[in-house]
Amino acid sequence: MSASSSNQFPASVPGSVPASVEVFDTTLRDGMQVEGVSATVEDKLRIAEQLDYLGVHFIEGGWPGANPKDIEFFARALAELRLTTSTMVAFGSTRRPKGKVDDDATLRNLIEAGTGAVCIVAKSWDYHVLNALQTTLDEGAAMIADSVEYLRAHDKQVLVDMEHFFDGYKRNPEFALRAIESAVVRGASHVVLCDTNGGSLPHEVQAIVADVHRHIGTDAIIGIHCHDDTGCAVANSMAAVLAGARHVQGTLNGLGERTGNCNLTTVIPNLQMKLGYDCLPEGRLNRLTSVSKHIAEVLNRPLNPQAPYVGSSAFAHKAGLHVSAIARAKDAYEHIDPELVGNGTRFVVSEMAGRATITIKAEELGLAMDGPAINEVIDDLKRLEHEGFHFEAADASLELLMRRATGWQQDFFRVESMRVITDELPSGDFTTEATVKVWVGEERFVTMAEGNGPINAIDTAMRSALAKHYPQLASVHLTDYKVRILDGATATGAVTRVLIDATNGSRSWTTIGVSSNIIEASWRALEELLVFGLLHPGE
Repeated sequence: MSASSSNQFPASVPGSVPASVEVFDTTLRDGMQVEGVSATVEDKLRIAEQLDYLGVHFIEGGWPGANPKDIEFFARALAELRLTTSTMVAFGSTRRPKGKVDDDATLRNLIEAGTGAVCIVAKSWDYHVLNALQTTLDEGAAMIADSVEYLRAHDKQVLVDMEHFFDGYKRNPEFALRAIESAVVRGASHVVLCDTNGGSLPHEVQAIVADVHRHIGTDAIIGIHCHDDTGCAVANSMAAVLAGARHVQGTLNGLGERTGNCNLTTVIPNLQMKLGYDCLPEGRLNRLTSVSKHIAEVLNRPLNPQAPYVGSSAFAHKAGLHVSAIARAKDAYEHIDPELVGNGTRFVVSEMAGRATITIKAEELGLAMDGPAINEVIDDLKRLEHEGFHFEAADASLELLMRRATGWQQDFFRVESMRVITDELPSGDFTTEATVKVWVGEERFVTMAEGNGPINAIDTAMRSALAKHYPQLASVHLTDYKVRILDGATATGAVTRVLIDATNGSRSWTTIGVSSNIIEASWRALEELLVFGLLHPGE
């Protein structure tokens, strides 16, 4: 093994070519271990396409042979996917203790998966070898060496995940390094140091990776695979890169078991924009936000709005002082240009808003607002938010409020009256019926509908009444309905806040209603939802 003379590896030196860091995505394998997430084969194929579009170097597709889903995925991936940037990787493990590689089902499945690269997990902590595998350290090293040699003989690029490496190195550095040597001397292209328990801290990771780098030099690429149990997965991965790692493993949006894996949507821009490493092909970084959102939608796992770089609040500004400064100098409160990662600046309007906030928001909406209209909006915001409204969470209701301040009034429909009746049947079941009387222009409609609860019944009745004049409402769907009690001390007489999310397939929006009568609060939010859908058809 060759040695390195330095612990520090600057991203770039003036006049030199920037160093690069490979990105290995394991969303389709490690990311699927998070509670509440499940992906079909079709989902996994679509996610793989998005990862290739982003430009990651490796996509770990799963464990072939472990379950029918992963078997089908690799068969279809080879037949259907046309990856232009990424290399598909099959995941498995070393041979079993005292076993033979020729008879090992896991290694055979890796070969039959048909991928050019494979990643195998290996025990690098003596505690696991002696107690979990119940074998000797000599056999533990031989398991790694034999498996790598066998896979290399079948023309596979072999990456080795050194499981629990940091715990193992702290307890027995001699065996941990021996495990690495067993992989490298038999032809492994990568040795990936895994913080499997997620308990290491950045200063520990940096020191240990530097030791490994001195030990193996350039004989293999050092990788890092961190879990986020201490909240340090991204920081640990960056520390590893600064110490010589040139391969980072993680998942999109930080998905993974327990507290998750290293979040690639954070570590990639950190490495590329802050430290100067090349992580993605040129021109791909601005795809980060759209890919992050796309994968979140496929997995039905909402993206954290405060996620760095890609979250909807990552570049959102609420305080009037901040907005005033940004109006004069855009970078005053933003650490990067959000467009570099495909995101954008967003101005959140609340009771804290000043004139600059309202002016900028009006410009975004294309509204011509004079001084009196702006003052009216500010006054209304302060009064309504004191009553329990929350406009930063209800973009559509905010737009309608601002439009009304300019003198606009919706003329799509006018509700004359509405009635909801709920009956208990002899069977003990409940039935709900809503009747609405609505005017559309000079035409009056009286419609009745049953529903799964009062709000569903009202919604169904309203749509029936409006369908003749507004068929575009057929594409408007409610996606979420949230109720919050604002003053629980008044028990059943409490003021409630209702938020309703909707989409027409092209855009999504949220409306709000507040009242001590939950039916009224829900109706106000539903009415504005329908108005907004008619105001922006097909957008």
